[in-house]
Amino acid sequence: KPQKKGNKPGPAYAYNVKKLRDQEMRVAEQAQKSYERFVETWRPRPPDKKARGRLNPARLE
Repeated sequence: KPQKKGNKPGPAYAYNVKKLRDQEMRVAEQAQKSYERFVETWRPRPPDKKARGRLNPARLE
């Protein structure tokens, strides 16, 4: 096939548009803040003693 020539924008063209870059940065910052809030409030649940006893009763003695 012959080469395509011309001034057609490629797949990375959106990176050159400052408005789109800024919008993507705001979305990424918001996602990061949301993740940080989620991690701060996350608490592990204590293990269920009934299930542990069923799985290995010798450990409880």
